[in-house]
Order: sequence, then structure tokens, then C-alpha cells
Amino acid sequence: MRALSAEVCAAVWDDGFALIEGVFGENEVSLLVDAVTARASAGPRKGGVRDLLELEAIRTLSQSAALSDLVEPILGGTAKVVRATLFDKTGEANWKVPWHQDVTIAVSQRVEIEGFGPWSVKDGVLHVQAPTEILEKMISVRVHLDDCPAENGALRVIAGSHHSGRMPADSADGFLRGGGLVTCAMKRGGVLLMRPLLFHASSAATVPSHRRVIHFDYAAVELPLGMRWAVDQA
Repeated sequence: MRALSAEVCAAVWDDGFALIEGVFGENEVSLLVDAVTARASAGPRKGGVRDLLELEAIRTLSQSAALSDLVEPILGGTAKVVRATLFDKTGEANWKVPWHQDVTIAVSQRVEIEGFGPWSVKDGVLHVQAPTEILEKMISVRVHLDDCPAENGALRVIAGSHHSGRMPADSADGFLRGGGLVTCAMKRGGVLLMRPLLFHASSAATVPSHRRVIHFDYAAVELPLGMRWAVDQA
């Protein structure tokens, strides 16, 4: 178990992200790779799996002390995992992701509430864009299962861009002119903490190989007026 330092907490609040190397050892990462490989092979599309919480190993990881020690100092003891996704850039699935914020959440049923929308269905799961007050009570935790140098499609972020709430995608240009661009190159076993409203992007890999990342979303808020997280459906 590791305590989250005051410096890391401050970075998440001020910059919107923090990089923490060496959270998981080689044996732990190898077991996770084995767990997600079979699920990815059975999935409908290359490059990712949306419903990763169906795997017992991933549910166990999401509730582990290693991740709780990173999440709870930021969100508090009521935080829970609400989504887990696998991303994997390879030669066959080597995509570019433009600048964006993560504003879409997975829910169990459609409830028309002011501030939520538009709606969509992704791999059979209902999603909706959420208002700022929900997204500000969330944190994304990206567990790296492979080395991810800059040339292998490492995530790029604009430090501090999360403070302005939900913004149009083209607002990223203005933030870039103000500086703050950081490439989040990471080693296997490292973890990236990131605020959903932080502008981020990634390039296609120039030397494509596996770039497997388990992306967890944690929330310390319940949804209003009967809307429920997808993980809470009966």
C-alpha cells in the first residue's frame, strides 16, 4: 500500500493529472495482461473492450488497496468504480484521438433530466453526457500494462484545462496557446490519475505495438432523480 503524497494530490487538483510510476510489479501486470487478453480476443472490435468489469480480476483490481489509496485522498471514502475500459493501440488498431474531454457516463436506464444529454448506445450500454457538477466528482485511473513512450501513442494533456468545466472541443486550441501541453509517457505498471474534464488527446503510434491501458472511472456522487450508474443495474 502507498499513501498518496500531498504533491500528487495537489497536482491532480491544480493540473488535473498526476503520473505515478511503479504502482504494480511485473507479476501483477502479467496476471492482468492474461486476464484482459482472453476478453479482448472474444470482443466485437479491435482496440478495446468497454465492459471490462465483467472480469473478476478487474473488479478485484478496482477495489484493491493499491487503487483505493490513490482514489480516496482525492474523492473521499464514498468513491466507487463506475466503469472500466481496455484500450489497446496495435498495428491493426492504431487510431488518433483528437482533443476532447471525457463527458460521457454509462447509465442503466434513460431518465430525462435537465443538463444530461445527448444520449447514445455504445456496445449495447446506454451512455449520456453528464453536467459539470457530476464530472467534477469523478476521477479516471489509467493502469498501464505496457511501456507507453511518446512514439507509441502516449496520452497528451493540457495542464489546468479542467478548471473551466465542460467546453466545446475547439476550445483546446485556446488552452494550447496558453501552454501546459504535457506528454504522459509511462512505464509498464504505472498509473495516470486524470480529471475527466481535462483536455486530452493521443496520436497514432509511429512504432505500433501493444499499448494496453485499463481505464477506470470512479465517482463520489449518486445520480439524480432515479438515474443509476450502469454498474448499479439490477
